[in-house]
Amino acid sequence: MTNHPLTNDESPYQLFTIQNMNDIDFNSEENLIESILIVDDQPANLRVLSKMLQGKNYKVKKASDGESAIIAAQSNPPDLILLDILMPNMNGYQVCENLKADKKTKDIPVIFISALSDVFDKIKAFNVGGIDYITKPFQEEEVLARISTQLTIQTQRKLLEKERVLLEKEQETLRKEIRQRKEAEAILYQSRALISSILNASLDGIAALEAVRDTNTGNIVDFRCIVVNPVTAQIFNSQPEDLTGKLVFKKFINKIKPELFPAFIKVVETGKALEEDIKYIYKNEQKWFHFIAVKLGDGFSVTVRDITVRKKLELKLSKLATIDGLTGVYNRHCFDNTLIQEWQRCGRENKPLSLILCDVDYFKPYNDIYGHQQGDSCLIKVAQTMDNIVKRSSDFLARYGGEEFAIILPNTSLEGAVNIAEKMRQEILNLKIPHEGSKICQYVTLSLGVASIIPSSKSSLAILIKSADDGLYKAKDNGRNQVIFNYHELVVNS
Repeated sequence: MTNHPLTNDESPYQLFTIQNMNDIDFNSEENLIESILIVDDQPANLRVLSKMLQGKNYKVKKASDGESAIIAAQSNPPDLILLDILMPNMNGYQVCENLKADKKTKDIPVIFISALSDVFDKIKAFNVGGIDYITKPFQEEEVLARISTQLTIQTQRKLLEKERVLLEKEQETLRKEIRQRKEAEAILYQSRALISSILNASLDGIAALEAVRDTNTGNIVDFRCIVVNPVTAQIFNSQPEDLTGKLVFKKFINKIKPELFPAFIKVVETGKALEEDIKYIYKNEQKWFHFIAVKLGDGFSVTVRDITVRKKLELKLSKLATIDGLTGVYNRHCFDNTLIQEWQRCGRENKPLSLILCDVDYFKPYNDIYGHQQGDSCLIKVAQTMDNIVKRSSDFLARYGGEEFAIILPNTSLEGAVNIAEKMRQEILNLKIPHEGSKICQYVTLSLGVASIIPSSKSSLAILIKSADDGLYKAKDNGRNQVIFNYHELVVNS
Protein backbone atom coordinates (compact mmCIF):
# COMPACT_ATOMS: atom_id res chain seq x y z
CA MET A 1 0.00 0.00 0.00
CA THR A 2 1.51 3.35 -1.09
CA ASN A 3 1.30 6.50 1.03
CA HIS A 4 1.53 9.93 -0.64
CA PRO A 5 2.19 12.51 2.13
CA LEU A 6 2.36 15.60 -0.10
CA THR A 7 0.35 18.59 1.14
CA ASN A 8 -0.11 22.20 0.05
CA ASP A 9 2.74 23.36 2.30
CA GLU A 10 5.43 20.69 1.78
CA SER A 11 6.38 21.06 -1.92
CA PRO A 12 9.67 22.86 -2.70
CA TYR A 13 8.26 23.92 -6.08
CA GLN A 14 6.89 27.36 -6.90
CA LEU A 15 3.17 27.87 -7.64
CA PHE A 16 2.31 28.29 -11.32
CA THR A 17 -0.82 29.69 -12.99
CA ILE A 18 -2.27 28.60 -16.34
CA GLN A 19 -2.47 31.73 -18.49
CA ASN A 20 -4.33 30.18 -21.41
CA MET A 21 -5.72 26.90 -22.70
CA ASN A 22 -2.36 25.94 -24.22
CA ASP A 23 -0.94 25.56 -20.67
CA ILE A 24 -3.43 22.80 -19.82
CA ASP A 25 -1.92 19.34 -20.15
CA PHE A 26 -4.13 17.18 -22.42
CA ASN A 27 -3.22 13.50 -22.93
CA SER A 28 -4.61 12.49 -26.35
CA GLU A 29 -3.76 8.80 -26.50
CA GLU A 30 -6.62 6.93 -28.15
CA ASN A 31 -6.47 3.94 -25.80
CA LEU A 32 -7.26 5.97 -22.66
CA ILE A 33 -10.57 5.46 -20.87
CA GLU A 34 -12.30 8.09 -18.73
CA SER A 35 -10.81 11.57 -18.43
CA ILE A 36 -9.95 13.11 -15.05
CA LEU A 37 -9.11 16.76 -14.38
CA ILE A 38 -6.66 17.27 -11.47
CA VAL A 39 -6.74 20.74 -9.88
CA ASP A 40 -3.90 21.58 -7.47
CA ASP A 41 -1.61 24.59 -7.14
CA GLN A 42 1.38 22.38 -6.16
CA PRO A 43 3.31 20.92 -9.15
CA ALA A 44 4.56 18.02 -7.05
CA ASN A 45 0.99 17.00 -6.16
CA LEU A 46 -0.03 17.27 -9.81
CA ARG A 47 2.83 15.00 -10.86
CA VAL A 48 2.14 12.36 -8.22
CA LEU A 49 -1.58 12.16 -8.95
CA SER A 50 -1.04 12.35 -12.72
CA LYS A 51 1.51 9.52 -12.67
CA MET A 52 -0.75 7.38 -10.50
CA LEU A 53 -3.81 7.86 -12.74
CA GLN A 54 -1.97 7.53 -16.04
CA GLY A 55 -0.60 4.25 -14.78
CA LYS A 56 -4.20 3.05 -14.56
CA ASN A 57 -4.91 4.14 -18.16
CA TYR A 58 -6.91 7.26 -17.30
CA LYS A 59 -6.76 10.32 -19.55
CA VAL A 60 -5.37 13.06 -17.31
CA LYS A 61 -5.77 16.84 -17.60
CA LYS A 62 -4.12 19.24 -15.13
CA ALA A 63 -4.84 22.74 -13.94
CA SER A 64 -2.88 24.71 -11.34
CA ASP A 65 -5.54 27.23 -10.28
CA GLY A 66 -9.30 27.59 -9.98
CA GLU A 67 -9.86 29.87 -12.97
CA SER A 68 -7.99 27.55 -15.33
CA ALA A 69 -9.85 24.55 -13.94
CA ILE A 70 -13.22 26.15 -14.74
CA ILE A 71 -12.09 27.02 -18.28
CA ALA A 72 -10.82 23.46 -18.85
CA ALA A 73 -14.03 21.89 -17.53
CA GLN A 74 -16.23 24.11 -19.66
CA SER A 75 -14.26 23.71 -22.88
CA ASN A 76 -13.90 19.92 -22.67
CA PRO A 77 -15.82 18.48 -19.69
CA PRO A 78 -13.97 15.62 -17.98
CA ASP A 79 -15.63 12.55 -16.48
CA LEU A 80 -14.40 13.40 -12.95
CA ILE A 81 -12.52 16.19 -11.13
CA LEU A 82 -9.98 15.80 -8.29
CA LEU A 83 -10.03 19.21 -6.57
CA ASP A 84 -7.67 20.68 -3.99
CA ILE A 85 -9.14 23.17 -1.50
CA LEU A 86 -6.32 25.50 -0.46
CA MET A 87 -5.41 27.46 -3.61
CA PRO A 88 -4.68 31.18 -4.13
CA ASN A 89 -7.27 33.59 -5.62
CA MET A 90 -10.05 31.00 -5.84
CA ASN A 91 -10.22 28.08 -3.40
CA GLY A 92 -11.63 24.65 -4.13
CA TYR A 93 -15.01 25.42 -2.55
CA GLN A 94 -15.49 28.40 -4.90
CA VAL A 95 -14.40 26.35 -7.92
CA CYS A 96 -16.93 23.65 -7.07
CA GLU A 97 -19.72 26.19 -6.59
CA ASN A 98 -18.94 27.71 -10.02
CA LEU A 99 -18.95 24.28 -11.66
CA LYS A 100 -22.26 23.30 -10.10
CA ALA A 101 -23.85 26.61 -11.16
CA ASP A 102 -22.99 25.95 -14.83
CA LYS A 103 -25.42 23.75 -16.77
CA LYS A 104 -22.56 22.30 -18.81
CA THR A 105 -20.47 21.20 -15.79
CA LYS A 106 -22.98 20.74 -12.96
CA ASP A 107 -23.16 16.93 -13.35
CA ILE A 108 -19.39 16.31 -13.29
CA PRO A 109 -18.56 14.45 -10.04
CA VAL A 110 -16.06 16.36 -7.85
CA ILE A 111 -13.84 14.57 -5.32
CA PHE A 112 -12.06 16.92 -2.91
CA ILE A 113 -8.52 15.90 -2.04
CA SER A 114 -7.00 18.09 0.70
CA ALA A 115 -4.82 18.25 3.76
CA LEU A 116 -7.76 19.78 5.67
CA SER A 117 -9.13 17.05 7.89
CA ASP A 118 -11.65 18.88 10.12
CA VAL A 119 -15.23 17.70 10.01
CA PHE A 120 -16.29 21.28 9.20
CA ASP A 121 -14.13 21.29 6.06
CA LYS A 122 -15.56 17.96 4.91
CA ILE A 123 -19.15 19.06 5.51
CA LYS A 124 -18.55 22.27 3.58
CA ALA A 125 -17.08 20.26 0.69
CA PHE A 126 -20.25 18.18 0.49
CA ASN A 127 -22.49 21.25 0.87
CA VAL A 128 -20.94 22.99 -2.18
CA GLY A 129 -21.51 19.91 -4.34
CA GLY A 130 -18.60 17.57 -3.71
CA ILE A 131 -19.37 13.88 -4.01
CA ASP A 132 -16.44 12.51 -1.98
CA TYR A 133 -13.52 13.71 0.21
CA ILE A 134 -10.01 12.30 0.45
CA THR A 135 -7.58 13.52 3.13
CA LYS A 136 -3.85 14.02 2.51
CA PRO A 137 -1.62 12.16 2.95
CA PHE A 138 -3.58 9.66 0.88
CA GLN A 139 -3.18 6.03 -0.03
CA GLU A 140 -3.04 5.24 -3.75
CA GLU A 141 -5.38 2.25 -3.48
CA GLU A 142 -8.00 4.34 -1.67
CA VAL A 143 -7.87 7.12 -4.25
CA LEU A 144 -8.17 4.70 -7.16
CA ALA A 145 -11.03 2.84 -5.47
CA ARG A 146 -13.00 6.03 -4.79
CA ILE A 147 -12.41 7.26 -8.35
CA SER A 148 -13.51 3.95 -9.81
CA THR A 149 -16.65 3.94 -7.67
CA GLN A 150 -17.67 7.47 -8.66
CA LEU A 151 -16.96 6.83 -12.35
CA THR A 152 -19.09 3.70 -12.21
CA ILE A 153 -21.92 5.66 -10.59
CA GLN A 154 -21.53 8.41 -13.20
CA THR A 155 -21.65 5.87 -16.03
CA GLN A 156 -24.79 4.26 -14.61
CA ARG A 157 -26.38 7.67 -14.19
CA LYS A 158 -25.69 8.56 -17.81
CA LEU A 159 -27.10 5.23 -18.99
CA LEU A 160 -30.23 5.73 -16.92
CA GLU A 161 -30.62 9.27 -18.31
CA LYS A 162 -30.30 7.97 -21.88
CA GLU A 163 -32.88 5.29 -21.20
CA ARG A 164 -35.21 7.87 -19.67
CA VAL A 165 -34.89 10.20 -22.66
CA LEU A 166 -35.39 7.30 -25.08
CA LEU A 167 -38.45 6.13 -23.18
CA GLU A 168 -39.92 9.65 -23.21
CA LYS A 169 -39.35 9.88 -26.97
CA GLU A 170 -41.01 6.53 -27.53
CA GLN A 171 -43.93 7.53 -25.37
CA GLU A 172 -44.26 10.88 -27.16
CA THR A 173 -44.10 9.14 -30.53
CA LEU A 174 -46.82 6.73 -29.42
CA ARG A 175 -48.98 9.57 -28.10
CA LYS A 176 -48.45 11.49 -31.35
CA GLU A 177 -49.46 8.49 -33.46
CA ILE A 178 -52.58 7.95 -31.38
CA ARG A 179 -53.44 11.65 -31.55
CA GLN A 180 -52.88 11.75 -35.30
CA ARG A 181 -55.11 8.76 -35.86
CA LYS A 182 -57.87 10.25 -33.75
CA GLU A 183 -57.55 13.60 -35.51
CA ALA A 184 -57.66 11.95 -38.91
CA GLU A 185 -60.73 9.92 -38.06
CA ALA A 186 -62.61 12.89 -36.61
CA ILE A 187 -61.67 15.42 -39.27
CA LEU A 188 -62.18 13.15 -42.24
CA TYR A 189 -65.54 11.98 -40.92
CA GLN A 190 -66.78 15.55 -40.42
CA SER A 191 -65.30 17.04 -43.58
CA ARG A 192 -66.25 14.49 -46.23
CA ALA A 193 -69.87 15.57 -46.33
CA LEU A 194 -68.91 19.24 -46.61
CA ILE A 195 -66.28 18.61 -49.27
CA SER A 196 -68.60 16.51 -51.39
CA SER A 197 -71.20 19.28 -51.50
CA ILE A 198 -68.88 21.91 -53.00
CA LEU A 199 -66.52 19.86 -55.17
CA ASN A 200 -68.58 19.65 -58.32
CA ALA A 201 -69.69 23.30 -58.23
CA SER A 202 -66.22 24.79 -57.75
CA LEU A 203 -64.36 26.45 -60.62
CA ASP A 204 -61.09 25.77 -58.79
CA GLY A 205 -59.37 22.43 -58.51
CA ILE A 206 -59.94 20.86 -55.08
CA ALA A 207 -58.52 17.64 -53.67
CA ALA A 208 -57.94 15.93 -50.34
CA LEU A 209 -54.99 13.57 -49.92
CA GLU A 210 -53.99 11.18 -47.17
CA ALA A 211 -50.39 10.46 -46.15
CA VAL A 212 -48.98 7.02 -46.95
CA ARG A 213 -46.26 6.18 -44.44
CA ASP A 214 -43.43 3.65 -44.36
CA THR A 215 -44.41 0.94 -41.88
CA ASN A 216 -40.89 0.77 -40.43
CA THR A 217 -39.84 4.42 -40.20
CA GLY A 218 -43.21 6.17 -40.14
CA ASN A 219 -41.98 8.61 -42.79
CA ILE A 220 -44.37 9.82 -45.49
CA VAL A 221 -43.55 8.18 -48.85
CA ASP A 222 -46.57 9.27 -50.93
CA PHE A 223 -50.10 10.64 -50.74
CA ARG A 224 -53.30 8.79 -51.65
CA CYS A 225 -56.09 10.74 -53.33
CA ILE A 226 -59.18 10.63 -51.11
CA VAL A 227 -61.34 13.23 -52.82
CA VAL A 228 -60.80 14.80 -56.25
CA ASN A 229 -63.14 17.20 -58.04
CA PRO A 230 -63.55 17.35 -61.85
CA VAL A 231 -61.31 20.42 -62.30
CA THR A 232 -58.42 18.71 -60.49
CA ALA A 233 -58.96 15.54 -62.48
CA GLN A 234 -58.64 17.53 -65.72
CA ILE A 235 -55.20 18.78 -64.60
CA PHE A 236 -54.20 15.12 -64.23
CA ASN A 237 -55.81 14.37 -67.63
CA SER A 238 -58.03 11.86 -65.84
CA GLN A 239 -61.50 11.34 -64.41
CA PRO A 240 -62.16 11.71 -60.64
CA GLU A 241 -62.95 8.01 -60.23
CA ASP A 242 -59.63 7.09 -61.85
CA LEU A 243 -57.70 9.03 -59.21
CA THR A 244 -59.62 8.29 -56.00
CA GLY A 245 -57.70 5.86 -53.81
CA LYS A 246 -54.66 5.88 -56.12
CA LEU A 247 -51.01 6.71 -55.39
CA VAL A 248 -50.34 9.13 -58.25
CA PHE A 249 -49.47 12.37 -56.45
CA LYS A 250 -45.72 11.90 -55.94
CA LYS A 251 -45.12 10.83 -59.54
CA PHE A 252 -47.15 13.75 -60.84
CA ILE A 253 -45.60 16.45 -58.64
CA ASN A 254 -42.04 15.23 -59.31
CA LYS A 255 -42.60 15.86 -63.02
CA ILE A 256 -43.56 19.47 -62.30
CA LYS A 257 -41.27 20.47 -59.42
CA PRO A 258 -39.58 17.70 -57.36
CA GLU A 259 -38.78 19.98 -54.39
CA LEU A 260 -42.51 20.46 -53.80
CA PHE A 261 -43.03 16.93 -52.48
CA PRO A 262 -41.00 17.52 -49.26
CA ALA A 263 -42.87 20.82 -48.89
CA PHE A 264 -46.22 18.98 -48.88
CA ILE A 265 -44.83 16.57 -46.28
CA LYS A 266 -43.92 19.60 -44.15
CA VAL A 267 -47.54 20.78 -44.33
CA VAL A 268 -48.64 17.52 -42.72
CA GLU A 269 -45.85 17.38 -40.15
CA THR A 270 -45.95 21.02 -39.02
CA GLY A 271 -49.49 22.13 -39.82
CA LYS A 272 -48.14 25.19 -41.63
CA ALA A 273 -49.98 25.99 -44.87
CA LEU A 274 -48.16 26.00 -48.22
CA GLU A 275 -48.96 28.59 -50.90
CA GLU A 276 -47.13 28.87 -54.21
CA ASP A 277 -47.36 29.55 -57.95
CA ILE A 278 -46.22 26.75 -60.27
CA LYS A 279 -45.63 26.47 -63.99
CA TYR A 280 -47.06 23.43 -65.78
CA ILE A 281 -47.39 22.31 -69.40
CA TYR A 282 -51.09 21.53 -69.76
CA LYS A 283 -52.46 20.34 -73.12
CA ASN A 284 -49.27 21.52 -74.90
CA GLU A 285 -49.65 25.00 -73.43
CA GLN A 286 -47.62 26.59 -70.66
CA LYS A 287 -49.95 27.32 -67.77
CA TRP A 288 -49.56 28.94 -64.37
CA PHE A 289 -51.44 27.66 -61.34
CA HIS A 290 -51.72 29.04 -57.83
CA PHE A 291 -52.29 26.50 -55.06
CA ILE A 292 -52.89 26.54 -51.30
CA ALA A 293 -52.34 23.36 -49.27
CA VAL A 294 -53.50 23.07 -45.64
CA LYS A 295 -53.20 20.23 -43.15
CA LEU A 296 -56.18 17.89 -43.01
CA GLY A 297 -55.82 15.05 -40.51
CA ASP A 298 -52.82 12.97 -41.53
CA GLY A 299 -52.81 14.55 -44.96
CA PHE A 300 -53.78 17.81 -46.59
CA SER A 301 -56.36 19.50 -48.77
CA VAL A 302 -55.31 21.59 -51.74
CA THR A 303 -57.05 24.25 -53.82
CA VAL A 304 -55.68 24.98 -57.30
CA ARG A 305 -56.56 28.01 -59.48
CA ASP A 306 -55.54 28.74 -63.08
CA ILE A 307 -53.75 32.13 -63.03
CA THR A 308 -52.18 31.96 -66.49
CA VAL A 309 -53.73 35.21 -67.80
CA ARG A 310 -52.77 37.15 -64.70
CA LYS A 311 -49.25 35.68 -64.60
CA LYS A 312 -48.51 36.53 -68.23
CA LEU A 313 -49.59 40.11 -67.59
CA GLU A 314 -47.43 40.31 -64.46
CA LEU A 315 -44.40 38.97 -66.30
CA LYS A 316 -44.91 41.43 -69.12
CA LEU A 317 -45.20 44.36 -66.71
CA SER A 318 -42.21 43.14 -64.69
CA LYS A 319 -40.09 42.94 -67.83
CA LEU A 320 -41.10 46.44 -68.88
CA ALA A 321 -40.17 47.73 -65.42
CA THR A 322 -36.70 46.16 -65.36
CA ILE A 323 -35.48 46.12 -68.98
CA ASP A 324 -33.88 49.03 -70.82
CA GLY A 325 -36.10 49.80 -73.79
CA LEU A 326 -33.25 50.41 -76.25
CA THR A 327 -30.57 47.81 -75.53
CA GLY A 328 -32.67 45.00 -74.05
CA VAL A 329 -30.42 44.63 -71.00
CA TYR A 330 -31.48 45.54 -67.45
CA ASN A 331 -32.10 49.18 -66.59
CA ARG A 332 -30.58 51.41 -63.91
CA HIS A 333 -33.44 50.92 -61.42
CA CYS A 334 -33.09 47.14 -61.61
CA PHE A 335 -29.30 47.50 -61.31
CA ASP A 336 -29.60 49.50 -58.07
CA ASN A 337 -31.91 46.90 -56.47
CA THR A 338 -29.81 43.95 -57.65
CA LEU A 339 -26.56 45.49 -56.39
CA ILE A 340 -28.08 45.90 -52.92
CA GLN A 341 -29.31 42.28 -52.91
CA GLU A 342 -25.95 40.88 -54.06
CA TRP A 343 -24.11 43.05 -51.53
CA GLN A 344 -26.18 41.55 -48.73
CA ARG A 345 -25.85 37.99 -50.04
CA CYS A 346 -22.07 38.16 -50.58
CA GLY A 347 -21.75 39.74 -47.14
CA ARG A 348 -23.59 36.83 -45.53
CA GLU A 349 -21.50 34.28 -47.43
CA ASN A 350 -18.23 36.22 -47.06
CA LYS A 351 -17.71 36.13 -50.83
CA PRO A 352 -16.20 38.81 -53.10
CA LEU A 353 -18.48 41.11 -55.07
CA SER A 354 -16.98 42.70 -58.19
CA LEU A 355 -18.30 45.65 -60.21
CA ILE A 356 -17.37 46.86 -63.71
CA LEU A 357 -18.34 50.34 -64.92
CA CYS A 358 -17.66 51.03 -68.60
CA ASP A 359 -18.19 53.82 -71.09
CA VAL A 360 -18.21 53.94 -74.89
CA ASP A 361 -15.31 56.22 -75.80
CA TYR A 362 -16.11 59.53 -77.57
CA PHE A 363 -19.76 58.62 -77.98
CA LYS A 364 -21.01 62.22 -78.33
CA PRO A 365 -18.83 62.80 -81.41
CA TYR A 366 -20.10 59.47 -82.73
CA ASN A 367 -23.70 60.72 -82.48
CA ASP A 368 -22.75 64.04 -84.05
CA ILE A 369 -21.10 62.37 -87.06
CA TYR A 370 -23.34 59.34 -87.66
CA GLY A 371 -26.65 60.48 -86.19
CA HIS A 372 -28.72 59.25 -83.25
CA GLN A 373 -30.14 56.22 -85.07
CA GLN A 374 -26.64 54.92 -85.74
CA GLY A 375 -25.78 55.82 -82.15
CA ASP A 376 -28.66 53.69 -80.88
CA SER A 377 -27.56 50.85 -83.17
CA CYS A 378 -24.01 51.12 -81.78
CA LEU A 379 -25.24 50.89 -78.18
CA ILE A 380 -27.37 47.85 -79.03
CA LYS A 381 -24.37 46.05 -80.56
CA VAL A 382 -22.17 46.93 -77.57
CA ALA A 383 -24.83 45.68 -75.11
CA GLN A 384 -25.39 42.42 -77.03
CA THR A 385 -21.65 41.75 -77.19
CA MET A 386 -21.19 42.26 -73.45
CA ASP A 387 -24.32 40.21 -72.70
CA ASN A 388 -22.77 37.27 -74.55
CA ILE A 389 -19.72 37.46 -72.28
CA VAL A 390 -21.47 37.50 -68.86
CA LYS A 391 -22.95 34.02 -69.12
CA ARG A 392 -23.42 32.96 -65.48
CA SER A 393 -26.97 33.21 -64.19
CA SER A 394 -25.76 35.33 -61.27
CA ASP A 395 -23.90 37.84 -63.49
CA PHE A 396 -25.83 41.02 -64.20
CA LEU A 397 -25.46 43.51 -67.08
CA ALA A 398 -27.32 46.82 -67.02
CA ARG A 399 -27.37 50.10 -68.89
CA TYR A 400 -26.08 52.53 -66.28
CA GLY A 401 -26.98 55.67 -68.18
CA GLY A 402 -26.47 57.06 -71.70
CA GLU A 403 -23.44 55.25 -73.14
CA GLU A 404 -22.45 53.78 -69.74
CA PHE A 405 -22.95 50.15 -68.74
CA ALA A 406 -22.47 48.32 -65.43
CA ILE A 407 -21.77 44.64 -64.74
CA ILE A 408 -22.33 43.02 -61.32
CA LEU A 409 -20.21 39.89 -60.76
CA PRO A 410 -21.08 38.07 -57.49
CA ASN A 411 -18.60 35.51 -56.09
CA THR A 412 -15.96 36.85 -58.49
CA SER A 413 -12.45 37.88 -57.48
CA LEU A 414 -10.77 41.02 -58.72
CA GLU A 415 -8.62 38.96 -61.09
CA GLY A 416 -11.68 37.26 -62.57
CA ALA A 417 -13.49 40.57 -62.97
CA VAL A 418 -10.49 42.15 -64.69
CA ASN A 419 -10.31 39.20 -67.11
CA ILE A 420 -13.98 39.69 -68.00
CA ALA A 421 -13.51 43.43 -68.42
CA GLU A 422 -10.52 42.95 -70.73
CA LYS A 423 -12.47 40.42 -72.78
CA MET A 424 -15.27 42.96 -73.18
CA ARG A 425 -12.83 45.65 -74.24
CA GLN A 426 -11.28 43.37 -76.85
CA GLU A 427 -14.61 42.06 -78.18
CA ILE A 428 -15.97 45.61 -78.64
CA LEU A 429 -12.83 46.50 -80.54
CA ASN A 430 -13.24 43.34 -82.65
CA LEU A 431 -16.67 44.58 -83.78
CA LYS A 432 -14.78 47.16 -85.85
CA ILE A 433 -17.59 49.71 -85.71
CA PRO A 434 -16.19 52.71 -87.61
CA HIS A 435 -15.67 55.85 -85.54
CA GLU A 436 -14.18 58.82 -87.35
CA GLY A 437 -14.71 61.05 -84.32
CA SER A 438 -12.48 58.98 -82.01
CA LYS A 439 -9.12 60.51 -81.08
CA ILE A 440 -7.52 57.16 -80.27
CA CYS A 441 -8.79 54.58 -82.76
CA GLN A 442 -10.63 54.29 -86.06
CA TYR A 443 -13.17 51.98 -84.37
CA VAL A 444 -15.51 52.22 -81.40
CA THR A 445 -13.65 51.42 -78.15
CA LEU A 446 -14.50 50.91 -74.49
CA SER A 447 -12.97 52.21 -71.26
CA LEU A 448 -13.59 50.19 -68.10
CA GLY A 449 -13.09 50.58 -64.37
CA VAL A 450 -13.07 47.50 -62.10
CA ALA A 451 -13.47 47.15 -58.33
CA SER A 452 -13.89 44.17 -56.03
CA ILE A 453 -14.62 43.90 -52.33
CA ILE A 454 -15.86 41.43 -49.73
CA PRO A 455 -18.86 43.23 -48.19
CA SER A 456 -18.63 43.86 -44.46
CA SER A 457 -19.71 46.34 -41.82
CA LYS A 458 -16.47 48.26 -42.43
CA SER A 459 -17.22 48.78 -46.13
CA SER A 460 -20.15 50.09 -48.15
CA LEU A 461 -21.75 50.03 -51.57
CA ALA A 462 -20.69 53.62 -52.03
CA ILE A 463 -17.03 52.60 -51.65
CA LEU A 464 -17.40 49.82 -54.24
CA ILE A 465 -19.14 52.09 -56.76
CA LYS A 466 -16.67 54.93 -56.22
CA SER A 467 -13.70 52.59 -56.66
CA ALA A 468 -15.06 51.31 -59.98
CA ASP A 469 -16.00 54.83 -61.07
CA ASP A 470 -12.53 56.12 -60.18
CA GLY A 471 -11.03 53.31 -62.25
CA LEU A 472 -13.23 54.30 -65.20
CA TYR A 473 -12.25 57.96 -64.79
CA LYS A 474 -8.55 57.08 -64.80
CA ALA A 475 -9.00 54.79 -67.81
CA LYS A 476 -10.37 57.80 -69.71
CA ASP A 477 -7.73 60.14 -68.32
CA ASN A 478 -4.95 57.72 -69.33
CA GLY A 479 -6.00 57.63 -72.98
CA ARG A 480 -9.16 55.41 -72.99
CA ASN A 481 -9.60 51.92 -74.53
CA GLN A 482 -8.23 50.24 -71.41
CA VAL A 483 -9.10 48.53 -68.13
CA ILE A 484 -8.14 50.10 -64.80
CA PHE A 485 -8.59 48.35 -61.44
CA ASN A 486 -7.81 49.80 -58.02
CA TYR A 487 -5.91 52.60 -59.73
CA HIS A 488 -3.44 50.18 -61.36
CA GLU A 489 -3.36 49.94 -65.13
CA LEU A 490 -3.71 46.34 -66.35
CA VAL A 491 -4.30 46.49 -70.10
CA VAL A 492 -3.77 49.49 -72.29
CA ASN A 493 -4.29 50.27 -75.93
CA SER A 494 -4.07 47.41 -78.37
